[in-house]
Amino acid sequence: MTKPPSDFERIKAQGRQLRGGIAEGLRDPVTGAISEDDNKLLKFHGSYQQDDRDLREERRKQKLEPAYSFMLRARLPSGVVTPAQWLVFDQLAREYANGTLRITTRQTFQWHGIIKHDLKPTIAAIHHALATTMAACGDVVRNVVSTPHPLESAAHALAYAWATRLSEELSPRTRAYHEIWLDGEPLVGEPKDEEPLYGTTYLPRKFKIGLAIPPLNDVDVFAQDLGLIAIVEHGELKGFNVAIGGGMGATHGDSTTYPRLGSVMGFVVPERLLMTAEAIVALQRDWGNRSERKHARLKYTIDHRGLDVVKAELERRLGFALAPERPYQFDHNGDRYGWIEGDDGRWHLTLQIESGRLADQGAHRWLTGLRELARIHQGDFRLTCNQNVIVANVPAAQRERIDAVVHAHGLDAYRFDSGIRRHALACVALPTCGLAMAESERYLPALLPKLENLLETYGLREAPILLRLSGCPNGCSRPYLGEIALVGRGPGRYDLRLGADFRGQRLNRLYRENVDEAGILDALAPLFARYAKEQESGEHFGDFLQRIHVIDSSSRQIPMEVVT
Repeated sequence: MTKPPSDFERIKAQGRQLRGGIAEGLRDPVTGAISEDDNKLLKFHGSYQQDDRDLREERRKQKLEPAYSFMLRARLPSGVVTPAQWLVFDQLAREYANGTLRITTRQTFQWHGIIKHDLKPTIAAIHHALATTMAACGDVVRNVVSTPHPLESAAHALAYAWATRLSEELSPRTRAYHEIWLDGEPLVGEPKDEEPLYGTTYLPRKFKIGLAIPPLNDVDVFAQDLGLIAIVEHGELKGFNVAIGGGMGATHGDSTTYPRLGSVMGFVVPERLLMTAEAIVALQRDWGNRSERKHARLKYTIDHRGLDVVKAELERRLGFALAPERPYQFDHNGDRYGWIEGDDGRWHLTLQIESGRLADQGAHRWLTGLRELARIHQGDFRLTCNQNVIVANVPAAQRERIDAVVHAHGLDAYRFDSGIRRHALACVALPTCGLAMAESERYLPALLPKLENLLETYGLREAPILLRLSGCPNGCSRPYLGEIALVGRGPGRYDLRLGADFRGQRLNRLYRENVDEAGILDALAPLFARYAKEQESGEHFGDFLQRIHVIDSSSRQIPMEVVT
């Protein structure tokens, strides 16, 4: 028996192509919030309504509504930002948000703490800076990410161009965004917008696309609904291996939900990329689960129907068969810090931004420092999926001036960091994320020194180890691809997961369930000790754990899947 659509599907169907009552809710002076239905539609416009959970109880006692504000997210294909855009985004952070800019794990910016009254002018300012927030959230193709480091300039430029075209071609067509935020012609009667790809109910859930250029897997390409692996031979882009069905989200206690790595199913030449991507999105639109949102991602469609069946349907729709996948090899999925010269003679400086939070705190005046860089930089900026920023396309003659600004604002601390600190990710979590069960971003600065002390005890301070923190199992920081990962269970308690690899090609597994900090450190200490003594030359921590079979194979685990 077919289950009825979820209530979210009703909201989309009745939302008049994402208009709902958002405009009226924004004008309501009685509350700092908008209605629950409109809040769901608001996501498609790039914003989430939130409240400060630190203040909830006190405001409840005072009989006040929660301290509502809005998170706003930009859509920045491949994370490329001009200096002029950076200055606008910085000003918005200080004028309308909470004084910080946050780089997300999907190569874009988030602004936190925007009150309802300021949401419209903020979005309008982003638009006038030639960017948008439309489709940065919601049941659509989200921000398309790609390898940001322009080392091989010609191949990277082509890959970036394809990522940009994917973003443009797979964006919603509704005029609702212009009507609500940019004072466009208001709707009279029923909407006549044509959504040839999305229809009236859009996709069953969010859809993520990532493009990687081997040997770098810095976008975690197998964590994407659609992962594209660029095949470059002798500097020429030949096409893309196509992987489908990646996704990080899960639910505690529900074995029917799980993280999954994308499955490589073939190869397409560049001129067939757009039609292939659109056909995959359309297939998920038609076959995805619209009754249970927690089972609505493409990974569940594939596992329910079977990869062979999905591939056959895709090829039927395309009218041609995918070619066999081409050989490729990934070396790692982290960022490489410091200066690196591209093949065109321009230089690129990768700066580490802990948890992606650009703020002025103590000796680290990172927000001000990047503002000063934007005022003098002659190239562009590239946000990374590891929450860092690349000062890209720097002429050799400008390096000294860039270095002076970086040093003056404490942006060069990465030079002294440990291996685990350089490769740590954390989601926002508390106090603003409504799904967070435990701290993440705010816990990372307290946890890292304890892990560093432990590693230093065994001579492992410089060992590069992927650490991922998540306040809940939904996986925004891609925790299931961390060699060490903490997934929030409750205040101060986490699942400790171990054993992913350093290339983003293997999931980790549960090692200790629902433990506190003492339990985490006690569990890791003997493993670090063994790693120091027994590691083979060049062996990463996750590979070592797999080799010595540290995970009990009889325990209740998601399989340690390897992508071939």
